[in-house]
Amino acid sequence: MQLTLEFGGGLELLCDSVKIHNVKVDPLDGEDKLTMKDLLAWVRTNLIKERPEMFMKGDTVRPGVLVLVNDCDWELSGQLSTTLEEKDNVVFISTLHGG
Repeated sequence: MQLTLEFGGGLELLCDSVKIHNVKVDPLDGEDKLTMKDLLAWVRTNLIKERPEMFMKGDTVRPGVLVLVNDCDWELSGQLSTTLEEKDNVVFISTLHGG
């Protein structure tokens, strides 16, 4: 499944400073759909190059990370159970900033 993943608000620093990633992610064996929970596990393994604890806590994103799926807050679409489709756009934005 082809997806576009975008990282902002400083999260791109965890991915070698690359903001936009066009990726191919396959559903888990035996599954016919890809969920956000599956995608987050894939991102942790394949894209995050350093300090994964700054992006994830357990099997979800850390508090303070806004997640948009096709410009819609994932809290409105089921969070971890949100089903992704071909060519979806998923954006991760950190709302926490140092000062």
